[in-house]
Amino acid sequence: MIYIALLVLLIGIELVYFKIADKFNIIDKPNSRSSHTSITLRGGGIIFPIALITAYFLGYASLEITLAVVLVGIVSFVDDIKPLSQLPRFASHVVAVGLVFHDLGLFAESLWLLPIVFVLLIGWVNAFNFMDGINGITVLYALTAIMSFSFLSINNSSLPLLITMGLSCFVFGLFNIRKKAKTFAGDVGSISMALFLGYFMIKTIMETGQLGYILFFSVYGIDAIITIVIRLKKKENIFQPHRSHLYQYMANEMGYSHVLVSSIYAGIQLLINGLVVYMEIKGNLSYLIMIESLVVLTVIYILIRRFVFRKIIQHSF
Repeated sequence: MIYIALLVLLIGIELVYFKIADKFNIIDKPNSRSSHTSITLRGGGIIFPIALITAYFLGYASLEITLAVVLVGIVSFVDDIKPLSQLPRFASHVVAVGLVFHDLGLFAESLWLLPIVFVLLIGWVNAFNFMDGINGITVLYALTAIMSFSFLSINNSSLPLLITMGLSCFVFGLFNIRKKAKTFAGDVGSISMALFLGYFMIKTIMETGQLGYILFFSVYGIDAIITIVIRLKKKENIFQPHRSHLYQYMANEMGYSHVLVSSIYAGIQLLINGLVVYMEIKGNLSYLIMIESLVVLTVIYILIRRFVFRKIIQHSF
């Protein structure tokens, strides 16, 4: 019953936010780099940090992770309304990562490990944020990760928290996984969710000693890294909005449904996650297997990207 009540509460909060966003004109106007064509309410992803606050008061989440997610959520929400400079955004990320480290006891680990985890977590948060862009992709990918973490026995004690965040994804998805979305996540949604997922990735790896779980983020990770490399080669500003990700080409240039493309990304990641769990159960998830898997997935991604580009070129003539 508690989860049904949570679901109703989160739906109510989201609907109230829509009224506020509409009144104060918190909207996303399409431009040349957008994958949408109509004005849409921005910041619907505010439901993610709100869900975490609710989880904290129910005793499901620690104070540190709650403060971390709320901090980046507030700064990102302000940035959604009125763009901020890099300094306050980066500062909030640094403080949030520090809170995550404290929560997970990372400050007691070897000093050489801290900068590595710091860079990886900051990189993941920004990559996840950059990957947002078409209806359904952020929330379906987040839901896939949450489901995968929930399946692991090591996270049994965290199930109430994971279920609560999963419910927030479901609520947001009701208004975003559509041909014409009613709302977009905004930075408040994508960055807060990215930090939450990054926290669980580090937590899971630390408690299991299994680095192979990094494959849970492989689809987004590979797309983000390859796209950044390509944009750097073109001497583009990688911090500016763009339409260079594979999923954007599929949705925009090839004309596939946003929801279909988002579902493909989430479905492929879910399949990979299932194989990862299976290999771990069988005791076959070694560092070598992890590296080989990343190489194979990267090659497959590059081949698919080249295929899509050939199709786009053919259609342009």
